[in-house]
Amino acid sequence: MAKTNADKFEFKAETRQLLDILAHSLYSSREIFLRELISNASDALDKLRFESNRNTDYADKDLPLEIRIGFDEKKSILTISDTGIGMSHEEVISNIGTIAHSSSAEFIKQLKENKEEANNIIGKFGVGFYSIFMVAEKVALKSRSYRKEEKPVIWESEGTDEYKLSYLDENLKRGTSIEIKLKEDAKEFASKWKIESVIKQHSNFISFPIYLEKEKVNTTPALWREPKSKITPTEYEDFYKFLSHDSEPPAETLHISVDAPIQYNALLFIPKKNEDFFGFYRDQYGLDLYVRRVLIQHKSKDLIPEYLGFVKGVVDSEDLPLNVSRETLQENAVFSKISSNIITQVLNFLIKKATDEPEKFLEIWKEHGRQFKLGYSDFVNKDKFTQLLRFNSSSSSDQTGFVSIDEYINRVKKDQKEIYFAFGTTRDALISSPQFEIFQRKGIEVLFLLDPIDEFVLTSLGDYKDFKFIQVDQIDLGKIEKFEDVKKDETKAPELSKDDLKHLDSLAQKIKSILGDNVTEVRISKRLDSSPACLVNPENSLSSSMQKFLKLTQKDYAQPKKIFEINPKHHLIINLLEIFKKDSHDTFIERSAWQLFELSLLLEGSLLDPHKLFKRANDMVTEASDLYLKAKANQQ
Repeated sequence: MAKTNADKFEFKAETRQLLDILAHSLYSSREIFLRELISNASDALDKLRFESNRNTDYADKDLPLEIRIGFDEKKSILTISDTGIGMSHEEVISNIGTIAHSSSAEFIKQLKENKEEANNIIGKFGVGFYSIFMVAEKVALKSRSYRKEEKPVIWESEGTDEYKLSYLDENLKRGTSIEIKLKEDAKEFASKWKIESVIKQHSNFISFPIYLEKEKVNTTPALWREPKSKITPTEYEDFYKFLSHDSEPPAETLHISVDAPIQYNALLFIPKKNEDFFGFYRDQYGLDLYVRRVLIQHKSKDLIPEYLGFVKGVVDSEDLPLNVSRETLQENAVFSKISSNIITQVLNFLIKKATDEPEKFLEIWKEHGRQFKLGYSDFVNKDKFTQLLRFNSSSSSDQTGFVSIDEYINRVKKDQKEIYFAFGTTRDALISSPQFEIFQRKGIEVLFLLDPIDEFVLTSLGDYKDFKFIQVDQIDLGKIEKFEDVKKDETKAPELSKDDLKHLDSLAQKIKSILGDNVTEVRISKRLDSSPACLVNPENSLSSSMQKFLKLTQKDYAQPKKIFEINPKHHLIINLLEIFKKDSHDTFIERSAWQLFELSLLLEGSLLDPHKLFKRANDMVTEASDLYLKAKANQQ
């Protein structure tokens, strides 16, 4: 083997750290290195086939697309070769010498914490090649790019701090060959039975032939093209694990065969778990697109929308051209119909699951519901999307309960044409909110939105089945008041005389003069029961939570002033009324007005400076304690 002088390169710090973990800490999942190398070889062959379909001129066109595995038991050497797209000098540095993913640090953290899950997470993080050093004492990778002008190269490493890279003078054929000198304790991977068993378990569904010596070992056909009656649950599970690198079986399997008006087959899966906790792979969704069993596009985002991106699988069409590109796909009428039909099939499946097996659907919702909510902009499937939404509700027994929009509608009061919702951080906070008191008194159900995206979802939808979605701080009070009370008034507030009511209006005007331009109006509340006061949005204004969002995201956003309501049934307001009747200029009225106003701001999360509030509260509590001690002394 003739080669030019080798250049030495140092691995980056995170790569060295990863290599150290793989070489010295993982033993139970070592066989996955072969799965990852075969998967990489398959990807290289797919890329070459794609270039072929584009009529690209490339080297060694006569080579069959295949993977070959050889071994030497005596020398403890394993060799894996493919006739795929190959790599240039620069591509080897980029693809082999560096971990390209920005999330490599997170991968290393998870690998350290979950060594027993290495089989699952190594494939997900795109660092599968490095698993070779779980078994390798030394690795020599030779590759020649499909581009005719590129020279073959050799990459060598012992998995330490550096690697060597040089050009080869020999006449290497297109593709990549990896020669592995196995460690002493990994010699079993240079035996036929071991290699074959690993391929059967992990790589049996690779679409290219895999030869072990001269024998083809992956004999399973394209599963999605087989009749459903002939496929066992184990075969479905094995294919899903091969496709997704998931260690668990799928939660659900959808095997679709459509003959008219378009013809396609699809094998789709819904994973049990959402493992993208940190959102690193939010855009890593899509279905593998095949045309007559030939892979055309890996993870096609045009086949399925982001909100259904948790669905994994393959789609195979008879009606698309083999040389189709991504650009022409987007304009292809057949492709658009396939995509639309797949979305309908998935939504219909979920609706049936929610109807027939609600508990199983809730398991799917709890794992994937947050991603599903991104479908609020799919107006074509608006009704089906809305039908599948689930939220906590005032009818739920606790924060873990969920209700559907249809369940809410089935419980509405006669002549109620609104679906009411409230947004907050916890269920307890929403139940104790002043805005909720009138709904509790009238026995009207309220959806509790506990996820920041929820309000965008319902606001964007606007309505469903002739019912409008209305936030509780934007209600038309007249539509609520018309319903009878179902909960008795337990405030035991004294009836106010006509004279008291006049003074109450004057007290409201006094409080408005105290608060000034901080509020648009002070009025007597008809919605409050147990709270002394609250802030209310003017008609046709944005909700409080949306105002807070705009305040955070837009530097110059001016939050609109609100209406301040006081509760004539609350003991504090009644006491203020008595003080006002005796001395309308009493400073206690001013202090109480500011305290109630700022407490209301604090409750809705809009108080910018709490220092005055807390100082005033401390002063008033101190005075109250003095009065309490005097009263106790008078009793003795």
